[in-house]
Amino acid sequence: MSASSVILIGDYSPRQRQQLETRFSTYSISHLASLNDVPESVRQTCQSIAYHGHSPFGPAEMDQLPQLALIANFGVGYDDIDIEAAVARGIKVTNTPNVLNDDVADLAVGMLLAVKRQLLAGDRWVREGEWARRGTFPLNANANGLRVGVLGMGRIGREIADRMAAFKSELHYQSRRPKNVPSTWQYHSTPLELAATVDVLFVTVVGGVDTRHLVSAKVLNALPVGAVVINVSRGSVIDEIALIEQLESGRLGGAGLDVFENEPTVNPGLLTLDNVILQPHQGSGTLQTREAMGDLQFANLDAFAAQRELLTPVN
Repeated sequence: MSASSVILIGDYSPRQRQQLETRFSTYSISHLASLNDVPESVRQTCQSIAYHGHSPFGPAEMDQLPQLALIANFGVGYDDIDIEAAVARGIKVTNTPNVLNDDVADLAVGMLLAVKRQLLAGDRWVREGEWARRGTFPLNANANGLRVGVLGMGRIGREIADRMAAFKSELHYQSRRPKNVPSTWQYHSTPLELAATVDVLFVTVVGGVDTRHLVSAKVLNALPVGAVVINVSRGSVIDEIALIEQLESGRLGGAGLDVFENEPTVNPGLLTLDNVILQPHQGSGTLQTREAMGDLQFANLDAFAAQRELLTPVN
């Protein structure tokens, strides 16, 4: 295989697959675990991987591809790819940032509204005839004028903050350093300091070893009674057991979760809680955004094959 040959790993839409197969000579497998099934002649000469998966892509997998020079990742998060191992082997990694910011931010705010206004419970109240039998739906909580914290003021965090500003929120954030944001937005140096100040905590930091359980039991306990946690980053960022304990006790007012520690298997403790909105890791899950992500992945593969500068390099 040459630079114009690509191993495709994962599921691609018909349009994405046609785009890739028209430009490149391709070999497809559904999962990284099937790499052993790829003919040795292909593995020995492959220089590019189009990766659309969530399995750990580490030294063992890389060493099966001795000529590998590019892993083009489908998604903004790349914590499943061992970047240190890639650097050691001279492998470049790209991702697909920016194109999914709006959809993820929309879902995050939508989950907050669903939690605060009990939208799913209200839907059931109507469908199950409770409105006719019992009358007015119980009062819930407002979603405007809150003290809102964003943990990780990156691209997605900024989009969430901009949306919540329209809800007349008081904005707070934490990141490695202060950002260029409106002067009324308050910076906090630690997650603990941020948590103690806000009614809603949006979690948008990157995943990986460095952020595992960044939202610890101590951080969760620092949140005011009745606070809400919304996570659209990675499940590993929150201590899920501690979160469940706080939700079960009623100390926290609710949570909106699009990601989980062991997804797609979800802790049973979350499934029984009425104050939690659960989503199947679908933050970027619109047709338009997934196609845009595929286009950016393709553009990186094309740039590599043409020996041009990569568009969105990670390392």
